Amino acid sequence: MLNKEALNVQYKRALEDDIINYLAEVKSIKIREALDIYYSSKLAQQIEEGAYGIENMDYKYLVNDLIENESELFANQSPSS
Repeated sequence: MLNKEALNVQYKRALEDDIINYLAEVKSIKIREALDIYYSSKLAQQIEEGAYGIENMDYKYLVNDLIENESELFANQSPSS
């Protein structure tokens, strides 16, 4: 049986997967690039820390927020092929 901490880790991992996949889709970039952008973001740090309960928000909202508030992360993106 999983304890609360293990479930929280699994939940965050699934949330991060959803964020990365949706980011790649919305920005038409490769998964690897979306992964790099996500893990370079303040959002990733906030989710890891559980800051502001942000990990409880919808992944689509979080991706849109990332695009809007951390636009500098997208300066060197290239379209996926």
